[in-house]
Amino acid sequence: VGGLVLECERSGRTLQELTAEEYTAAHPAFGPGVLGEVDIRAVVARRTSEGGTSGDAVDAQLTRARDVLAVDAAWLETTGE
Repeated sequence: VGGLVLECERSGRTLQELTAEEYTAAHPAFGPGVLGEVDIRAVVARRTSEGGTSGDAVDAQLTRARDVLAVDAAWLETTGE
């Protein structure tokens, strides 16, 4: 993968702009579906861990943040501040 990143830096391209042939030439483990795997939407969607960027992970983070804000707002109302 490092060689592919270096090629991108040298040629002014992103990993998404490389061809399937360039991936396969770099390593035979890259199969015909490699372009779908490096698609930015697919990359973002796979980041499902806590703090990740997938839609579900972001929704969970927003829910937690709203819950914290609701608790804080309720506390402020009880203190008169």
